Amino acid sequence: MQVTAEKNEKVAQMVFGSIYTHYVNKMLKKGRTKEELHQVIEWLTGFDETTVQALIDEKVTFETFFKRAKMHPNAHLIKGVVCGYRIEEIADEFAVYKQCRQLEKLIDELAKGRKMEKILRQEK
Repeated sequence: MQVTAEKNEKVAQMVFGSIYTHYVNKMLKKGRTKEELHQVIEWLTGFDETTVQALIDEKVTFETFFKRAKMHPNAHLIKGVVCGYRIEEIADEFAVYKQCRQLEKLIDELAKGRKMEKILRQEK
């Protein structure tokens, strides 16, 4: 599937905090912890739990969330399909959409029980 400018903009304008709750619930339902979720978020974005909470309280959009993030240099190693979109094929012009899908891929892997060492990708 191809990302469109409209799709990218729709995701960019979504409030991070409204989706974050779903991430937490998914972790707990799958037997993982909120701390593990925060470990994944911090690896990808550089945001610790306190910063994430401040961003939620500020009601930032995904666009602002990722604009302020210091994306991990190994984020390009996150590959695979999320919601029908192959992450590595999402055009750079749709950065917010791509970053959102990268985060969701890490969260999906965590929910599926993948080991943290595999989720937090390292260059070989």
